[in-house]
Amino acid sequence: MKIVDIRATTVAIPLEAPIRHANGGHWGRFVRTIVEVVTDVGLVGLGELRGSGKATEDALVGLKHYLVGHDPFDLESLRFKLMNPTAALYGNRTALHAALEFACIDLMGKFVDLPASQLLGGRLRDEVKFGSYLFWRYDAEDGTGSITTAEDLIAQAKELKTKHGFTSHKLKGGVYPPEYELEAYLALAEAFPDDGLRYDPNAVLSVPEAIRFGKAIEHVRNDYFEDPTWGLEGMRSVRERVNIPLATNTVVVNFEQLAANVLRRSVDVILLDTTFWGGIRACIKAAGVCETFQLSVAMHSSGEAGIQLATMLHLGSVIPNLPFAIDTHYHHMVDDIIVGGKMKYTDGAIPVPTGPGLGVELDPDRMEQYAAYYRETGNYTYDRDPKRPGWFPLIPNDRWAPTP
Repeated sequence: MKIVDIRATTVAIPLEAPIRHANGGHWGRFVRTIVEVVTDVGLVGLGELRGSGKATEDALVGLKHYLVGHDPFDLESLRFKLMNPTAALYGNRTALHAALEFACIDLMGKFVDLPASQLLGGRLRDEVKFGSYLFWRYDAEDGTGSITTAEDLIAQAKELKTKHGFTSHKLKGGVYPPEYELEAYLALAEAFPDDGLRYDPNAVLSVPEAIRFGKAIEHVRNDYFEDPTWGLEGMRSVRERVNIPLATNTVVVNFEQLAANVLRRSVDVILLDTTFWGGIRACIKAAGVCETFQLSVAMHSSGEAGIQLATMLHLGSVIPNLPFAIDTHYHHMVDDIIVGGKMKYTDGAIPVPTGPGLGVELDPDRMEQYAAYYRETGNYTYDRDPKRPGWFPLIPNDRWAPTP
């Protein structure tokens, strides 16, 4: 089996409402680039990454001269072709490699008629648990959907728990002043005393603010305190003073940073991301290092549609040291581009696909619908807020959104 072509298509999938974070927001949609790797035996492998339209499509197709004639089973040579030190220095291909690796693993499974998890070590679990992901939100175009108060957050969490069965709840903070978000987080804890909680302000608190916030929530049932401040040194300063496990998806996203954290502990929980780390196999390797040094892992969400979500499910099924429900924005999306539409939660979990490869297939009609929607709406800038012109995020942040 040899690769003969690469196709890339950018789609935009609507969200229930625009969601906000410390660095800006998602403007009512996620933009994803879908990758199709075509082989000489008629099989097509699927990959996915965060998209930026023609630039991302051109970058992927531009790697075609590396890959035509390549055997999808040769994953290590793929890694060195695309991720050698010079390539890493002059052009970061991590996300591109991840999407192509997804497609190759999909092809491997389709070729031998086995699910990806069985090629990655075998499943330890048949389903993967997810937590609700709670955001401050603007109104949707119909004038509904905004979330600005603790009461709004609690109502959303209750709705999601009833609908999907979530028993962990994560507040994406860093939008309003810390005192306001602290009140909201403590209200969530009171409303869900038996559920795990997480707070993630995207690293925009100063070290003193992070310590104050962490000390104020020590008494509630925290899964972990995620990226309260920036950098390994900042996180270490907080960890030394706050009695909650610290987690990150920002300052430990490669093996050098992981080694630094092993040698001088700053973070207790590493949030793996199949894109940030450069693929499923890199995440499995990182999980093995974490297992050796008694670090737990969880999983970060990149705003994924069904293809990357499938990579997360297969990853989550094969790593042992995953004690936490994982993140996803998936329940904020109104649809998906895979056959059957969105995957379904049962008791807060999604079953690991059992079909060959990643176990998902593209729905041609949905693909065209959301490719057309992308052509209509275009890109947006992740680190800008469309309703706060002239505002830019700072670390640490001292320009909070005004409290409602």
